[in-house]
Amino acid sequence: MPKTQPNLYAFSEVSALAPALRSYILQSQAAGFARHDAFKVAVSGGSLPKTLAAALLAPPSGPDDVIDFSKWEIFFADERAVALDHEDSNYALLKTELLDKIPDGQKPVVHAINTTYLEDVQELADQYEQTLVASFASRDSVRLPIFDLLLLGCGPDGHTCSLFPGHALLREVDAWVAPIEDSPKPPSKRITLTVPVVTHAVRIAFVATGGGKKDIMKQIFDNTDALPCTIVNEAAGDRVSWFVDEPAVEGVSFPRRSFL
Repeated sequence: MPKTQPNLYAFSEVSALAPALRSYILQSQAAGFARHDAFKVAVSGGSLPKTLAAALLAPPSGPDDVIDFSKWEIFFADERAVALDHEDSNYALLKTELLDKIPDGQKPVVHAINTTYLEDVQELADQYEQTLVASFASRDSVRLPIFDLLLLGCGPDGHTCSLFPGHALLREVDAWVAPIEDSPKPPSKRITLTVPVVTHAVRIAFVATGGGKKDIMKQIFDNTDALPCTIVNEAAGDRVSWFVDEPAVEGVSFPRRSFL
């Protein structure tokens, strides 16, 4: 059997990307509702929450175009060991861009880190893993949690979540959530979903925009290095979809697909 390839969807600009991302999320939501009457999604930080808000807060175009946040469970693909109102917090960023704008009565369940353990990132990671265990069933019955959708970004070095190139965490196979105390990008203390959890999601969507990404996108799609984003592409194949604008993939020869 030939190995499957990720889907690369390129758009002229972010305003054209957002409706396609919304459609993709709606498809993922429908599949989640069909599986377990819920939609379990993990979100990263960076520029992603702003693009997500543009996609998800748009008015519905019809009766089938409805985001039902009340059945969503939102987790964080990675988080910084900071207070929830800190400027470096992924939770704070998502709250400002998206969560605060969702009407009362439609609010999703949001699983933030337990800030009691900010000084002990191993315990912070362990506590967040227990949050996953509570939602996805016990570790005795489930080898890995299977998210309906992961919404991820791509750093200029090819990192995703808080999984960095060449870092020992890329080889972690037992933990669902792992601590990192030496992140090359500040803040240094973080927690992150591990590679096996990321690559076992039903669907994985990367959002990468801007000409500043074109060099790393060439490396990712040329498979020249074992970059974290490349590892996800290779492990998950066509369960991965990239939503990018044209400046981000200038010079990338990997074939684009039309988003229908």
